[in-house]
Amino acid sequence: MTDTDIYDLVIIGGGPGGLSAAIYAMRGALKTVLIEKGIPGGQVNLSDEVENYPGLIHANGAELAMKFAEHARVYGLEEINDEAIAVEPGLDHHHVRLAGGRNIAAHSVILATGGTPRKLDIPGEDDYYGKGVSYCAVCDGFFFRNKQVIVVGGGDSACEEGLYLAKLAEQVYLVHRRDALRASRILQQRVEADCKIEVLWNSVLTEIQAGADGVNQVRLQDTRNGDQRDMSIDGIFIFIGFEPNNQLVPKGVRLSTEGFVITDGQCATSIPGIYAIGDLREKYARQIVISAADGCTAALSAAHYVETRKAGSGADTCELPAT
Repeated sequence: MTDTDIYDLVIIGGGPGGLSAAIYAMRGALKTVLIEKGIPGGQVNLSDEVENYPGLIHANGAELAMKFAEHARVYGLEEINDEAIAVEPGLDHHHVRLAGGRNIAAHSVILATGGTPRKLDIPGEDDYYGKGVSYCAVCDGFFFRNKQVIVVGGGDSACEEGLYLAKLAEQVYLVHRRDALRASRILQQRVEADCKIEVLWNSVLTEIQAGADGVNQVRLQDTRNGDQRDMSIDGIFIFIGFEPNNQLVPKGVRLSTEGFVITDGQCATSIPGIYAIGDLREKYARQIVISAADGCTAALSAAHYVETRKAGSGADTCELPAT
């Protein structure tokens, strides 16, 4: 294998983070390939409206995803529509194996595989995602100003998001399957003190219903006696956990107890030349703008890493003609 067969950078995942990384990598003249098994943009494509990305007062999620992809393609980005099934670290180069059989060698790899909110797996949840069903209060809370919403969950995230929504919505119902919250005591006290939040104890959602304008009703079941009742509602926010898509993370990379990749400020993992960005990385908040920023950071760091390796090996050096 010659140097011309080796990529400077492989990016796995074509969401906002991966595409942002591609833009910066291509502008940095790195030989780059982006691997995405679906359509570019990732979960952004599922967002009906995006109103918190700087510079865009309003954008459709699919349109924003397309703009990300178009921007990266302007620089001649190479893309492979296939599934990465393994990342194998090496001393000289890292290798990425694809489902189609190809084995790609590269100096550096950026993992941008994201994460997935845990679902209730009830009728209507998938059908009405983006039409009243959400997994992000910061992203979608604005659309439910002065309306009635349900927050599902009993942990820190559910309470934090419920308190955030209480600043916008007319009424917030916190639905929890038990008779006590799992959140930290200080969050429980804040929920109890907020007059716009009512906790529906010992309750679970069994069905989400909608009309022409989106979600308008849910069916609740009492976990003690099985009784069911219908409840009119404008929106549902589900916070029962978030799982990183960490199946490709190689052994030797440090993970948090929840399975998120631990990185330094340059998005570098514990294996040199391998980076993690976006929702896969352990961090405070999960937003489109933060994933895009991670992509920029990782690409710039990878460029420095690759240049340092090549300089050390003497690759790509200019030789004067013999006289």
